[in-house]
Amino acid sequence: MVGPAEQVPADPAGSALTHGGRSVTDGWSREPQREPQRYLSRAEERRLREAAERKGKGKGRFVVALAGLVVVALICGVGYIGAKKFLGDNSPADFASGEAGPEVVVVVQSGDTATQIGEQMAEKGVVASSAAFYNAAVGNSAMNSVQPGYYHVQSKLPAADAVAAIVDPNSRVGSVVISEGRQLHDTRDVTTGATKRGIYTLISQASCVPADGGVPKCVSVADLDAAGASPDLAGLGVPDWAAAQVAGVPDRKRQLEGLIAAGSWDFDPAGTPTEILRTLVSGSAAKYEATGIRTAGAAVGLSPYQVLITASMVERESLPSDFGKVARVIINRLAVPQRLEFDSTVNYALDATEVATTDADRARVTPWNTYAKDGLPATPISSPSITAVQAVEAAPPGDWLYFVTIDKQGTTLFTKSYDEHLQNIKKAQGSGILDSGR
Repeated sequence: MVGPAEQVPADPAGSALTHGGRSVTDGWSREPQREPQRYLSRAEERRLREAAERKGKGKGRFVVALAGLVVVALICGVGYIGAKKFLGDNSPADFASGEAGPEVVVVVQSGDTATQIGEQMAEKGVVASSAAFYNAAVGNSAMNSVQPGYYHVQSKLPAADAVAAIVDPNSRVGSVVISEGRQLHDTRDVTTGATKRGIYTLISQASCVPADGGVPKCVSVADLDAAGASPDLAGLGVPDWAAAQVAGVPDRKRQLEGLIAAGSWDFDPAGTPTEILRTLVSGSAAKYEATGIRTAGAAVGLSPYQVLITASMVERESLPSDFGKVARVIINRLAVPQRLEFDSTVNYALDATEVATTDADRARVTPWNTYAKDGLPATPISSPSITAVQAVEAAPPGDWLYFVTIDKQGTTLFTKSYDEHLQNIKKAQGSGILDSGR
């Protein structure tokens, strides 16, 4: 351990260190006093000379040893600055302030440690070393709240600044929340004129990252729309249990409808439109498959893709508390067989929508309008929640064939009797929920 700096004591005889640690002046270099002259035998002279030589060698060894101790004292007594000069700087490499470089995107995986994040930061040139990032991270408690996802940060940052960037919520990119019942494309509300953003618009907005000149760089809705219409279904992540029916949809730009599940998603904003869509579609397929969608619909005569279509209608037609009953109505009508006649399927093909539909709307023949065609719509009409999918897979027993929502609070009445259903419609009309704004 390097201790604090210490001052080396001055030599009491005024010695100064020179090359080799030897003293220029020391306590043994004074000229000896002259003794009275006397005559000695040759044997006595030889003994005195050998003794003098032994004494001189001992003093020399003592001087060398003393010089060595002084050098050790210098090395052991110096502080941090001295240690850096004699031993080198052992602190991890770090960038200096003011050297920030181009922006990069880093990804935090679920379960990543500060060490793993630091290693990726170092690989992408955000920090000079993973060790520097780790040291800064352990001193910032906000690191405990970092969520998995993609983060847009500058490169060549001091480690402390890199940690501050990764804990800043504004650094997160490629994060999108898709609500239940959302469609791929924008729609407009007839009554208010407000635009409801579609999934492609939400993805486009979430893909934006800062760029030179302050203008964000985003994946455009047009590019996403074009990529989503590709005939390469495998490249888009379409699961095998949906591929055959998706290949036959009447409108290629709607072929991914329902295949991007509701929920929170993360994607790499630096990816191509196809790569982004593949991330979302394949991830959604895994969520759907976890419900048992591959086999659950067989008991009621529905293929996995038909379960998804049915769940999308359930999502758009009712509150979660009624999901199971609405699913049973659909299953019962398909078994009769009887046209479904759902207003939600009429609205799907319209640019402007409302709860009510007009006679003209219902008369339009489209691949989705269940007033004008038998069976299910050609595709899902929205992104269903997992709850809606599960409601179809485990629909409760019941003989209901009709239902209608009678107020703006979502109260829904179910019946097997058509006459009773007509009475329920009158209740809905009285509440104004079926009034059209067209």
